[in-house]
Amino acid sequence: MRLSHVWNLGTKELRSLGRDPMMLILIVYVFTVGVYSRATAMPESLHKAPIAIVDEDRSPLSTRIVSAFYPPYFLWPEMISRAAMDTGMDAGLYTFALNIPSGFQRDVLAGRQPAVQLNVDATRMSQAYTGSGYIQAIVGGEVDAFVKKHRAAAKSPVDLELRVRFNPQLEQTWFGAVMEVINNVTLLAIVLTGAALIREREHGTIEHLLVMPVTPLEIMLAKVWTMALVVLAATAFSLLFVVEGALSIPVQGSLLLFLAGAALHLFATTSMGIFLGTVTRSMPQFGLLLMLVLLPLQMLSGGMTPRESMPELVQLLMSSAPTTHFVILAQAILFRGAGITVVWPQFVALALIGAVLFGFSLGYFRKSLAASG
Repeated sequence: MRLSHVWNLGTKELRSLGRDPMMLILIVYVFTVGVYSRATAMPESLHKAPIAIVDEDRSPLSTRIVSAFYPPYFLWPEMISRAAMDTGMDAGLYTFALNIPSGFQRDVLAGRQPAVQLNVDATRMSQAYTGSGYIQAIVGGEVDAFVKKHRAAAKSPVDLELRVRFNPQLEQTWFGAVMEVINNVTLLAIVLTGAALIREREHGTIEHLLVMPVTPLEIMLAKVWTMALVVLAATAFSLLFVVEGALSIPVQGSLLLFLAGAALHLFATTSMGIFLGTVTRSMPQFGLLLMLVLLPLQMLSGGMTPRESMPELVQLLMSSAPTTHFVILAQAILFRGAGITVVWPQFVALALIGAVLFGFSLGYFRKSLAASG
């Protein structure tokens, strides 16, 4: 193997990538707009949910309930009639429609248990599930405070001292932005290397390489270092200017240590991308196979759901995946400020998994080139 061949082939890959506008747009999008939108969308929490209220009682109690709904959890309530409630729900104008019946305050003061109707648009799953509980708590709290003529919380026999570390305000933006960067590293590493190999095959340049004095190892190393370099540069840019800059999210640990771990992860995932690009013969086939591989890697790696809540068999199988160790490493460094003394097992695991994937992909790539020759 000659390093000059690896360097020249790598610069060719960079020039080829520079002439592919769609790939460049994809790289820029996922590490800028994709990260920002994922962090600010917050689909898990209730945020500016549209609510309409039918107030047939027109009493101080009903007015008090209406005034309890305000941003940021809800939009300001829209007062409608009962006839407009069904049409508004059918048109998707409101996620919630609360109907306060006539005589509601009178029945409450008389000790009866009047019913308040809450209509929920369940097609908006996250808002419907979370918002129903919010509305029940708000209505119950306002009625209780009105009857007792004061608002008082029940005294607990145990005083719970709650201390939140690493994210004191429980900002979902912090978690969403960093995890999107982590997932995009895996996504682009596989896509760029696989697409580069398929592009060579579709353009016929793979046959040119076969008659040149280069080896399969040199070809594969060139694709690995160039695509890994592009993803590393995009990752550093996203953390500095999107996560820390535009979103003002603090990164606790060393950025250089994280990038070193990302480089090992890229060594494994770019090898995986070359294998997928070798197995498939066209870009549509590559896209279909990518979905089958990428979704389990991201969903079962511990980035979306803690690994401890998964079945033990799944945990055991995913311990051989590079994404599992990369997520543990990245969360420890970026969230908790961990050093090398804490994350060195993940560094070792990524190096071993990367070596195995690289060797396996190289063997299959050699067989593919031999069959083509």
